[in-house]
Amino acid sequence: MASRRKLANAIRALTMDAVQKAKSGHPGAPMGMADIAEVLWNDHLKHNPKDPKWADRDRFILSNGHGSMLLYSLLHLTGYDLPMDQLKSFRQLHSQCAGHPEYGYAPGIETTTGPLGQGIANGVGFAMAEKLMAHQFNKPGHEIVDHYTYVFMGDGCLMEGISHEACSLAGTWGLGKLIAFWDDNNISIDGHIDAWYTDDTVKRFEAYNWHVVSVDGHDPEAINAAIEESKKVTDKPSLICCKTIIGFGSPNKSGSHDCHGAALGEEEVALTRKELGWEYEPFEIPEDVYEGWDATVKGAKVEGEWNEKFAAYEKEYPELAAEFKRRMAGDLPNDWEQAAANLIADMNAKKESLATRQASQKCIAALAPTLPEFIGGSADLTGSNLTSCDSFTHVDGKKPGNYISYGVREFGMFAIMNGMALHGGLLPYGGTFHMFSDYAKSALRMAALMKIRTIAVLTHDSIGQGEDGPTHQPIENTAAMRLIPNMDVWRPADTTETAVSWVMAVERMTGPTSLVLTRQGVPFIERTDEQIAAIRKGAYVISEANGTPDVIIIATGSEVNLAIKAKEALASDGVNARVVSMPSTSVFDRQDQAYKDSILIPGVKRVAVEAGVTDYWYKYVGLDGGVVGIDTFGESAPGAVVMEHFGFTVENVVKHVKDVL
Repeated sequence: MASRRKLANAIRALTMDAVQKAKSGHPGAPMGMADIAEVLWNDHLKHNPKDPKWADRDRFILSNGHGSMLLYSLLHLTGYDLPMDQLKSFRQLHSQCAGHPEYGYAPGIETTTGPLGQGIANGVGFAMAEKLMAHQFNKPGHEIVDHYTYVFMGDGCLMEGISHEACSLAGTWGLGKLIAFWDDNNISIDGHIDAWYTDDTVKRFEAYNWHVVSVDGHDPEAINAAIEESKKVTDKPSLICCKTIIGFGSPNKSGSHDCHGAALGEEEVALTRKELGWEYEPFEIPEDVYEGWDATVKGAKVEGEWNEKFAAYEKEYPELAAEFKRRMAGDLPNDWEQAAANLIADMNAKKESLATRQASQKCIAALAPTLPEFIGGSADLTGSNLTSCDSFTHVDGKKPGNYISYGVREFGMFAIMNGMALHGGLLPYGGTFHMFSDYAKSALRMAALMKIRTIAVLTHDSIGQGEDGPTHQPIENTAAMRLIPNMDVWRPADTTETAVSWVMAVERMTGPTSLVLTRQGVPFIERTDEQIAAIRKGAYVISEANGTPDVIIIATGSEVNLAIKAKEALASDGVNARVVSMPSTSVFDRQDQAYKDSILIPGVKRVAVEAGVTDYWYKYVGLDGGVVGIDTFGESAPGAVVMEHFGFTVENVVKHVKDVL
């Protein structure tokens, strides 16, 4: 059997070979963390390479994702379906071994880790999901949810502000199944970090209510003892501070930033081979090393044991077992279609004139009994976002519930939600003011990149929110959210459109959804059954012209009613206007051309009306069209006053239409 050091050296060799072949990459971190990875993956990690998605596996996250060759080496060596040819094509087009770990590219990659700090925040989400699912499904003698989340992270992750947000909350939650390893190598891209990172990390994490232990990151016995100790601490997350040498084994570049983000060079690779005693050609792994790493037999055994446990659980709790399987598969409940139809019909029948944030709360309350996977929350704005309901149990300290007060942590909240969604079994949504989606944009973008189902509830959506003034009035935010590929954005006009928006968000399995909602009340709009059905297409005719339309007015959200009033005023001047409500531009864009042409008739002049930046709308109105919008920051005053001040009036819409015509 190969020695521990030889097994770890296989990671170092594969890393420097792949980075050298690509002439691009980060060899330092994988070479420095190889000994830690060897102990964790061979002695502790519960996983089955032949079934990478089995429900009770431990989750492993490489938050310092630039060190991606560490993960690819581990997956290849332990028996995942990641052949050597993929490692040889590291960082090349369509390779499963991308520059940073990309969720969905290769089996065993639990999350996409590019921007530093989001991996550890995802890890907090994974661990929170494990705790929530265990609380909901485990029964005495039947612990079917019982796994750890392990996170590797570097100095960069700890410097990023999101690590403070997420790790602070993890300590409050007492996430005993979360164990993080800090690669304490004193190096980042610019060099030795002493000039810009002097935090006492141990005291910092102890203040967060973490269990902290420090070890030599190249001493397998010490690493193993630290993991064993951390597993015994069940009421706190653990940080294992691992003092390491970046680029371990490189005679001339280890311990320096020279091996952080660049290939070692052919000469240094050869010297490193000699230093490590690695007497094999590039990408050559001897049989004793493969045997030492192979996790397929052990993985099949541990999953088989869990399957037996689940079979016993299923026999005693058949309904719970069926629900567990449904939720882990991401399927909707059997009664979902009826519940969704009832919600839309009820909201439409009540004809209430409400703020769409209030309509949203009614939707949440109506859907929660049908969706036990709902895990809601807000970044300290529950009473403003209106994201809770009577059937939710709020988290009280370390006691699990299905509603989370995230505190003032917008970025952390959405990154944690990403981890929950990736874990499986939960449908997370979180609320904040739309203005603060800027703080969270990177996490929202990562959800779209990974094509995972999360829901952002973004309230106080425009200058119409009023007195809080320009710092709190979104101008460019809705357009910016729409520009994120694979992000569906809904800005509903009233209660009925809000209900449809929520239904579409829940049903969407291929990406996140943002619901952009008003603070101020908006009037209910009457619709036919055909119009209600058409909301699902992202845009539809909400008020038809009297005859052939001379102009099409496109509007969203609180401005739809304004557009309808402008249409009526135009009619008295002999101008026939069609009003199109476009609550979701991305959903409308996915419709076939025939439908799009039936709504936005080619050749007919167009004017868009939305309380936001104007540039986005020229793709729909054309350069000869008009846009009633706002391209400056807002003002502090009552919402109706601000809207009028910036031209969101019938008279101004009529003027824009006449100018276009």
